[in-house]
Amino acid sequence: MRAGTGAVFDGAAAGYDLARRQLVPPFDDFYRAAVRAIPHGREDDIRVLDLGAGTGLLSAFVARAFPRARITLADLSPRMLDVARQRFADEPGRLELRVMDYAEEPLFGEYDAVVSALSIHHLDADEKRELFRKVYGILGEGGMFVNADQVLGETPETEARYREAWLRQVRERGVSEEDLSAALVRMREDKMSTLDEQRAWLEEAGFRRIGCWYKDYSFAVYGGYRQD
Repeated sequence: MRAGTGAVFDGAAAGYDLARRQLVPPFDDFYRAAVRAIPHGREDDIRVLDLGAGTGLLSAFVARAFPRARITLADLSPRMLDVARQRFADEPGRLELRVMDYAEEPLFGEYDAVVSALSIHHLDADEKRELFRKVYGILGEGGMFVNADQVLGETPETEARYREAWLRQVRERGVSEEDLSAALVRMREDKMSTLDEQRAWLEEAGFRRIGCWYKDYSFAVYGGYRQD
C-alpha cells in the first residue's frame, strides 16, 4: 500500500461508518456473509486478525457473533483505529490495535481466522499474491481466510455493468453528490482484480476448499482454508 492511501483514509475516518453503509448497497448481507463463513461455534475461544480493519466495522460483526473471540485489528490509518478503539471502549481486553501496512510488513502470530473487508482491493496483483502467502503462513491448521471485498468484472462489459448498478443503487439510497464525489476520489486508490484471479492466487498460496459464499455485482465474500 502507498502512504497516500493512509492519508486519504485518515481524512475520511470521522464519517466513514455512515459512508460505508451508504456506499455498500448490500451492507448487512455482505458483512453477515463474511461472519457466517467463519467455521466456528458461538462460544469458541478463537483468535481473529482483521486486516485493513478501519473503524472496526467487520470486527464488530465478528465480536457479536463470537463473544469469546480475541480480535487483532490492523490498519494503516491511526485515525481509523482511534474510531475502532472508541467502538470497543467497553471491552478493551478483547482486542489489540496495530497501526501497520500489512502489505509491506511481516504478519506475526497464529490465528484461527484472518478476515478483511473492503481493503485488499487497494493492493495490486503482486501485492495480493504476496499477502495471500503471508496470511496462509499465520493461520493454524484448519484456519480460514475470509475476504469481503469488491472484485473486478471478468470482462470490460461486466465491469461496466457493475459500476452502473452501483451508481444507480447508491443514488437510490440518497447518497449526496458531494459524498459520492468523495467516494470516487477514494476509489482512485483501487486496484481491483477478478474473483477468478484471486481464487487462483489463493490456491497458489496453499489454500484449499476455496469458495465464494456471497456475490452481489462487484461485492463478493470468498476465501479458503489452511490444510497441511
